[in-house]
Amino acid sequence: MRKRQISNWLFFLALMASLALVGLWVAGSYLISPMQSFVGAPPSDLPAQAIVFPDASGEPIHGWFVAGTKGQGAVLLLHGVRADRRAMINRARFLHAAGYAVLLIDFQAAGESPGKAITFGYREAEDVKASLRYIHQRLPGEHVGVIGTSMGGAATILAEPDVDADAVVLEQVYPTIQQATEDRLAIHLGPIGPWLAPVLLMTLHAHLDIYPDQLRPIEHIGHLSMPKLLIVGDRDRDTTMAESYAMFHAATGSKQLWVVHGARHVDLYGYVGADYQVRVLDFFNTCLRGK
Repeated sequence: MRKRQISNWLFFLALMASLALVGLWVAGSYLISPMQSFVGAPPSDLPAQAIVFPDASGEPIHGWFVAGTKGQGAVLLLHGVRADRRAMINRARFLHAAGYAVLLIDFQAAGESPGKAITFGYREAEDVKASLRYIHQRLPGEHVGVIGTSMGGAATILAEPDVDADAVVLEQVYPTIQQATEDRLAIHLGPIGPWLAPVLLMTLHAHLDIYPDQLRPIEHIGHLSMPKLLIVGDRDRDTTMAESYAMFHAATGSKQLWVVHGARHVDLYGYVGADYQVRVLDFFNTCLRGK
């Protein structure tokens, strides 16, 4: 009888382990699945032109371009994971009102841009490079800034050394994909979550042919030579304050850190509104316009 009980327990544990592995595989598949949707026309109060330009492989990147005042600079807006250009509309509004030209894009596999998978900044880095080339070709001689939120910030950092920009704003960027995975699993599964991170990360390579070591923005941020403004929330559990401080310390050259008190992993502009405008415009006016 005892042997039978042990056998039943072993079978149960094996079944639970198998179900957990299947669950992690399904979760990994969901996380990288394309988030494409029809974006439609820009809002009526934003005089944007729908544009399409090729990435390095010739695939189309869809976006909106908003003309600005000549000589006043341009800003590239890069959305986070499982979002599209519409997430950056409010930033585009105040930047346009300040005279900046603005480019909002859909990363590959997001919005109206085709793509097979979300890669958490790795292949999106090529979209950053292509977008900056588009701006420089369309607006030769203009100083260019970038605002990248979460994955958009990671893609900007991973695009080095080809980030042809004069200033960057990086919001709530994870230092490594391993830490990002552990943080998110801890939020949803509690103490057991981080123990499952290595298994979930194994699916990253199986699904995308990308190794976790290729998604370590903290090892690249020090190579960005332009002025940097890092914006973080002190209640962010997806990218903790300790991780944000580590990113800031790893950055070199001219850098600023703005800690938004009370903010979790949210749209920081939506959270603080006018203060965000003041901080970001002051940063860009100094770096792009020399004011």
